[in-house]
Amino acid sequence: MSERGAVLFARYAYPPNELGYCGPADAAALLRTEETAGIERHARRFEGAWCYLELLAETAGLADPLDERVVEAYWIGNELLDLTAPEALLARLRERFGGQQGGTWREASDRALAHHSFQVFDVYPWARLLRTPATPTALSVLDRCRIRTGVVRSVSGESATVESRPLRWTGTHLAAGPPRRESVRWSTGGRSLLPGLTPGDLVALHWDWVCDVLTEPQAARIESTETRQLTALGLAPRRPPCPWPS
Repeated sequence: MSERGAVLFARYAYPPNELGYCGPADAAALLRTEETAGIERHARRFEGAWCYLELLAETAGLADPLDERVVEAYWIGNELLDLTAPEALLARLRERFGGQQGGTWREASDRALAHHSFQVFDVYPWARLLRTPATPTALSVLDRCRIRTGVVRSVSGESATVESRPLRWTGTHLAAGPPRRESVRWSTGGRSLLPGLTPGDLVALHWDWVCDVLTEPQAARIESTETRQLTALGLAPRRPPCPWPS
């Protein structure tokens, strides 16, 4: 097992696990970086994410679903995504989720991608519910559940102020709204999956948590992969968002 891959998985999986949205109980297991075998056991019980990691690893000829390249492909995106055929992913999802109600993934033979953005916008039902007046939480859940990018503006203890662009629903499309500053966490109870944060860091966010410090190519990959999924769904804006200021 790749220890680096296990920790990378934990960085992105901890926020929804702590909130009780996915994965098994005891989210704190993901913060115990000195016990990566425990992180692996915990990761295997993520019904959704583990399915993608297994398929990515198999397709790439890698024995370890927590290989760092595999984990990066799912949460951020890299060249491994291009190796997995959409129909292979849909077949795996039918095995795992065939009896469950959800989004539009069953009709996604042209856009299925073994990436978290596909899970958010196609497998979950929220994008389909955007036009339903009785479901005003759909936009909020989509915005928080996706991996979004932002820039750290200040750090105070275990919290940071990060500027990011929330999703905005125009009535027909999902677009990046004006930059907004929000308070998020990067550590809890003295435990963190990052060595620290500095103002100006380009970061990945998941729910109310800073997951990672990104390179510019990684941030661009997150944003372009999301745009690809929204375009395939017919939900992308006509203009891409402007690049982040330094």
